[in-house]
Amino acid sequence: MDFNDTPEEAEFRAEARAFLKANLAEKKQAGGRERGEEFLKRAKAWQKTKAQGGFAQITWPKAVGGRGGTPMQQVIWNQEESSFAAPTGPFQIGLGMCIPTVIAFGSDEHKKRYVPKALIGEEIWCQLFSEPAAGSDVAGLKTRAVRDGDDWVINGQKVWTTGAQFSDYGILLTRTDPSVPKHKGLTMFIVNMKDPGVEVRPIHQASGGREFNEVYFTDVRIPDTDRLGEVGAGWKVALVTLMNERLAVGGSPGPDYDEIMKFGAEMGLMSDQAFREKLADWYIQAQGYKLTKFRTQTALSRGDTPGPENSIGKILTANQLQDICNSGIELQDHYGLINDEDLAPMKAIFQSSFMWAPGLRIAGGTDEILKNIIAERVLGLPQDVRVDKDIAFDQMKAG
Repeated sequence: MDFNDTPEEAEFRAEARAFLKANLAEKKQAGGRERGEEFLKRAKAWQKTKAQGGFAQITWPKAVGGRGGTPMQQVIWNQEESSFAAPTGPFQIGLGMCIPTVIAFGSDEHKKRYVPKALIGEEIWCQLFSEPAAGSDVAGLKTRAVRDGDDWVINGQKVWTTGAQFSDYGILLTRTDPSVPKHKGLTMFIVNMKDPGVEVRPIHQASGGREFNEVYFTDVRIPDTDRLGEVGAGWKVALVTLMNERLAVGGSPGPDYDEIMKFGAEMGLMSDQAFREKLADWYIQAQGYKLTKFRTQTALSRGDTPGPENSIGKILTANQLQDICNSGIELQDHYGLINDEDLAPMKAIFQSSFMWAPGLRIAGGTDEILKNIIAERVLGLPQDVRVDKDIAFDQMKAG
């Protein structure tokens, strides 16, 4: 296949690049993960600028504020934006997972109320799925929603919720009927994260960040009008969110093959056989991932929907990131203990990303879950035996 841009794609790429050059600085050497109020303020400003320029969500219909463009235009934009210091993190979940779910299952009032403000960066969203006893097994959740007139009363706990501490709204998966098998008794809602009954507790991570959170719900009342999809059909709604999640977290922030090779050259290790063998492994993995992404681009260019093979990308990049960072720290010998951007080589990117990498291997589905998806849906292997498939949730044994 010819991977060069068509004339129309080349024109769009030039337009995108000109817009980025006019509004952002080019990306410099990789550094630590940005955090804090100042970063959030900058991210909101950039999201608004993108929306005003028509680049916020390129494939979304014009009716909901998008550009009405093609998936290949979105790919081109992502490629170009990645070369600049674009603060996009706070909107990855909302625009990549939550708002597409609202568009697919929400009412016209929902779309008018929530989509425009999310698109311009005025409101941030989070995804409330995982629980202490239901991480990879999302359908095993216990957060209850009980009908009370025109409202639902929510009680329960979520965990590992990224960005909950600065989110305005979230999509919340609850159990509304425990008397049926676990996948059938779920219902999805829009929840106001500023409700007095919602308590957010940031989790202090080994990396020094607090991106993940515990979220507690105590008698939170949600009107039935803020339900997404039918009562009991929450799993169907959740699958749309999870499909978008796999795409949204497919890559991984942090040092890659080129950066570890550059660092190794600076350390005088290019003649070291063990290091060269590692470089060869990383290069082969990077090229395999590149070719897998070409498959996705081929499907998009033909108007097809990419399949479950996208799960390959996250498994490969998340594990490679952890391996590269571990090697980068080892190359520094005992100085690898220094996790100070002003003192450590490459602004301590190896140290900070090494602490972050394990979380990336969990977010968007653990390695084991994604390997099952690849085995069953890509390779066509037999599914795992599910002994709880037809058992009512309230009859299942805990533990």
